[in-house]
Amino acid sequence: MGLTGLARWINAPPQGLGMVRDNMVLNHNATYRGKWNISVRSYRSTISQMPGYQGTSDRVMCTLTMDDNVFVLLEDPAAPLRAEVLAAAPPGQESAYIQGCPHFRTTFLTLRPPGALEQLLAQLKARWVSVRQATSAPTRGGQAPGQQILIDGQVFSIGSDWIVRIGNVILAGGAVKGMLLEAEYLPLPVLHSSNTDGTSELLSNLLTSILPNIRDAKTVAVTMSEAQWEDSMYAREDPKQESDEMKTDDIYVVGHEDIPESKRGDWVGLDRERRSAFVILGALRSEGLL
Repeated sequence: MGLTGLARWINAPPQGLGMVRDNMVLNHNATYRGKWNISVRSYRSTISQMPGYQGTSDRVMCTLTMDDNVFVLLEDPAAPLRAEVLAAAPPGQESAYIQGCPHFRTTFLTLRPPGALEQLLAQLKARWVSVRQATSAPTRGGQAPGQQILIDGQVFSIGSDWIVRIGNVILAGGAVKGMLLEAEYLPLPVLHSSNTDGTSELLSNLLTSILPNIRDAKTVAVTMSEAQWEDSMYAREDPKQESDEMKTDDIYVVGHEDIPESKRGDWVGLDRERRSAFVILGALRSEGLL
């Protein structure tokens, strides 16, 4: 798994998926790899309806199911951002202030198996309700019914370096709200971008090239800054420690001083899927679809 970039074709026509697929096969010699299916739901808390909690801001929770993993984004408007806590801390006391904060505004979790969260909420009689009425009819792509949003599409490979995922964004009633396009560059597991929004020109160029040339097409790159990621992942693991087997006192082993330290959270394995899910949820929320 490698570095991933996301784009939205907001006003894609009903045949947009086929147009992108044909363009990739014809101009990029793309090969079909399989289906791309993601289901999304959103909830809000009803704690503000309880006695003594009137006026409390409702918390929002969104879940994104991808394969066997469920990514949960929880937002508490009354809680501070991590950056705000750090700004309020006196010099040298940042760690104490961070540890003293019960939680920040955004929390991002990974759960499994699918359906476990709903069972837990039901058993605890938790005060969470679905934001929108989910469909009771079978959805496309083999997903179980009851999903608020379904991303239904296909996965392609371009050569040995690229994986491209394209899918329609389908609402519960069956309406199609454009497309999502995700490009993954396999040889690059870590991104050190000079752009403040964390975008990569390499990924942006690929996503642009696979889109058909259509007049008045509305396409946007979906980005996420490192500050946003840190606010939701403040409790991530410490950097990987170099194993004893890798250490050496050989005076001829030089040139490693400027190599960035490898950290958990780079664009590999489950962490790549976590970042992808986080950006997709952010894109759908920014458009008011969740």
